[in-house]
Amino acid sequence: MNAIMTNFDIDAEKARETRKWEGLSEVDQAIRDNRLMEYRIKKSWADPWSRKLTVGAILVITVGFAYLVGTSLRLW
Repeated sequence: MNAIMTNFDIDAEKARETRKWEGLSEVDQAIRDNRLMEYRIKKSWADPWSRKLTVGAILVITVGFAYLVGTSLRLW
């Protein structure tokens, strides 16, 4: 059989076997990361100082954008 099939063909077949599940392992990693991120967000939201900082930052960004939109529409 080795007379017909070269070593290159055998190595290529082995490489294809290991690559079959690469996509699923990436999806599995993404699911794990998403759960970890969700846990971190919930934990940081439970902390009162972190919650105040997050709400304050979002408020400042919203006021800034509102000012820019109001200025471009010549409301003030």
